[in-house]
Amino acid sequence: MKKILLSITALLLVGSMVFAGGKKDAPKEEVVEFYHGFYHAESEWPPAKAMRDIYDAFAARYADGPVKFKPIPVENRYDITMAAIAGGNFPDIVDIGQPVPPSAISQGLVMDLKPYIDANGLQDAVGINYDQNMVNGKLYTVHDQLESRGTWYNTAILERAGVDIASMNTWEGFAAAMEKVRALNDGSYGYIAGQGSVMILNSKLATTAEGRALLNGALTKDGINSAAFKNAFIETARLDQANGSAHTTVDIGNMMADFNTNGIVAVLHNGVWNAGSIDASLKDAIEPAIFPGSVSISTASGGITIANNMSDAKKEVALEFLKYMVSPEVQEKIFLQVQAAPCNETVDVNALAATSSDVATKKLAAAIGMVADADNIVICLSTPWGQDVQTAIINALMECAVAGADIEGRFARLQQELIAIVG
Repeated sequence: MKKILLSITALLLVGSMVFAGGKKDAPKEEVVEFYHGFYHAESEWPPAKAMRDIYDAFAARYADGPVKFKPIPVENRYDITMAAIAGGNFPDIVDIGQPVPPSAISQGLVMDLKPYIDANGLQDAVGINYDQNMVNGKLYTVHDQLESRGTWYNTAILERAGVDIASMNTWEGFAAAMEKVRALNDGSYGYIAGQGSVMILNSKLATTAEGRALLNGALTKDGINSAAFKNAFIETARLDQANGSAHTTVDIGNMMADFNTNGIVAVLHNGVWNAGSIDASLKDAIEPAIFPGSVSISTASGGITIANNMSDAKKEVALEFLKYMVSPEVQEKIFLQVQAAPCNETVDVNALAATSSDVATKKLAAAIGMVADADNIVICLSTPWGQDVQTAIINALMECAVAGADIEGRFARLQQELIAIVG
């Protein structure tokens, strides 16, 4: 009896070892989580749905595992990322929307994408990301859409105000045009200030050699005290004060409907992608332009950023996603459906626009061409200078927009604030 029990025990032990071995050897299902900012309802912003469709199409390729891809739309993706970095971690993939935090790089939390891009010949596919986002010879982020910025005009308002649009190719002409718009006294106004004003300041810096030099790197104490920075700020603040404090916001998106839907703003300083947000009733009246002085702002900014501490299997899927997002197939959808500027330099937006009957798509192609052909193309100042610096400038400009505000005095305080930030 004892021998039988020992035999049964041995069989059970062998069986458990086989079961355990089988369980150990079974492929483990993994999930690559991708945080992105296209959370908006289609009725609020149709391009968000188009981007989610692009992500879902990639996820479908991995629906059966063993590695799945899960796109997660969130409004606070940057906050999630910063919280993860504070804990020594990083999301699997995040469309970060801002420059990669130096703390993530110094901790080795993010993958250098350059070797993969070089090995797969994707330099043209990632476009200006390859130069603008390089950090000490390494590339940590690729944005599939360029933040190409210029202006949009509501020609109906400007014509009603008696403005010759050609006269707005100088800042003096722009200021005179805004005076004429205010004189209409019909509920319309010149432009959305605050965040929009930083684009004015950014483009004013581009009109001088000293100003352009300031945008080539981090802001320094000498740059803060430079004549180029002071002149750009003072001139912008005077435009804002004349424009009125009721027309300021820290986020231009908060008042975008005034231009895109309500049609009461003469000029919008924003990206070329705004073409996709213009109401059908206004599309004929809205025209693209670049900043006075033949200036445009073209920035890769932060985009797809991949964690460095994933399994090889997850990294493979993450890198395939990067390749997918900059592919001609997806980049053409980004232009036609999302109505944004593609990063892939091989995509012919004019040829694509010629196949479309949508007025906004044709104007988007024209806007992209204008940005590319500007005499002075500069980067958005938040990239080399940092978000904290941009926020401080926005706050100062918003205070200057109040009637009677001491612009010179507020600039002097801003200088001290910025010196404290840059150290």
